[in-house]
Amino acid sequence: MRRFTLRTGIRWKITLAIAAVGALTAVALSLVVHSAARVSMLESARESQLERVQFLARSVDAGRKPMMGAKLNDPELPVELRQKVQSGRRGTYIQENTRGVPEVWAAVPLGNGQLLSLHLPFKESANMVRDLDQALIVGSLAVVVGGSALGVLIGGQISRRLRKAAAAAQRVAHGDPEVRVRDAVGGVVRDETDDLARAVDAMADALQQRLEAERRVTADIAHELRTPVTGLLTAAELLPPGRPTELVRDRAQAMRALVEDVLEVARLDSASERAELQDVALGEFVSRRVASLMPDASVRVVADEIVSTDPRRLERILGNLLANAARYGQSPIQVDVEGRVVRVRDHGPGFPEALLREGPSRFRTGSTDRAGVGHGLGLTIAEGQARVLGARLTFRNVAAPGGADREGSAAGAVAVLWLPEHAPTATGSFPILKPQT
Repeated sequence: MRRFTLRTGIRWKITLAIAAVGALTAVALSLVVHSAARVSMLESARESQLERVQFLARSVDAGRKPMMGAKLNDPELPVELRQKVQSGRRGTYIQENTRGVPEVWAAVPLGNGQLLSLHLPFKESANMVRDLDQALIVGSLAVVVGGSALGVLIGGQISRRLRKAAAAAQRVAHGDPEVRVRDAVGGVVRDETDDLARAVDAMADALQQRLEAERRVTADIAHELRTPVTGLLTAAELLPPGRPTELVRDRAQAMRALVEDVLEVARLDSASERAELQDVALGEFVSRRVASLMPDASVRVVADEIVSTDPRRLERILGNLLANAARYGQSPIQVDVEGRVVRVRDHGPGFPEALLREGPSRFRTGSTDRAGVGHGLGLTIAEGQARVLGARLTFRNVAAPGGADREGSAAGAVAVLWLPEHAPTATGSFPILKPQT
């Protein structure tokens, strides 16, 4: 069974926690205040009632009639209070009734053996307790609302800082080495978010240094190989004609092409490449280049458009896509131009799932669905040149008729080059188009 998960923001979690604590605190304090106030008022009513009945008892002992509602030997006198007074002691008693307003009894013994009692409802004091309860309820609600507002402010600030840190981390993940999470978070208050930002920045710096070291090693190896490979090609030209000589020349040419590709990848990784812009008619340009690079491929121009781009890099991208389609796909190979979009499609087994999921990777040619030859640098170079142009290069498979678009059921691979509306500037800055999902 799929586990249900509820995703909420930290702002609302903090708000709920503060509101819950505030509500519990307000309820507890309200109960304590209510109980203390009621007990205090009842004790005050007991003392007042007892003083009143003692005053009336002195009047009755003097031969006067009971006044102020006092009664002699009242049959409604509570049993507990009657027994206490009959033993010669004075006392008070709180009697609860069905109307919710308690009655305060006070009784004293007289010299002739009779009992004088007085009882009055706790009405005024009950009204005061009721008003106090209403005030406590209003105060409790105010505490909960105020706590919730405070939670929204505190949680909102923390949430904004975390979102800024997440956005900056995503920019770092997309290859922007200039971004620093700590600067993106900002703010005067220092908390755990700053510790997290510093840790992410340190990790990004370490990763960048490692990648830079690997790039330098790759470039240095390729540079060192260029001289002996050039010498090998020169020596091969001096060999006598024959099949062995052709094999040596072929392998030497392949090695030289590999070295040049590795150097190009290293230059693209260093982000030092800049586009030399020209205005070209994209449809006409693609038609002429495809005719020279792969005459068997068909070109369809749906809509032509003038674009400002680097023709040399665009030709390099187009040539790599066509070579990839010819090597790993099957005929016919189709090239479509629609505005600023160029599509190259073959009718082979499709791109490997790893390439669709992770993108091109150097020295990885994919699964056995394709020929399994090459070094995996063609699409890597094409993607790097597209970044220099400020373009986006995407890959997908065409579903076979009656089958889903999955491994083993594709009816061709499609590489799509999306040229930007605004060309890169002379300083190398250009809009980065995020991949669409």
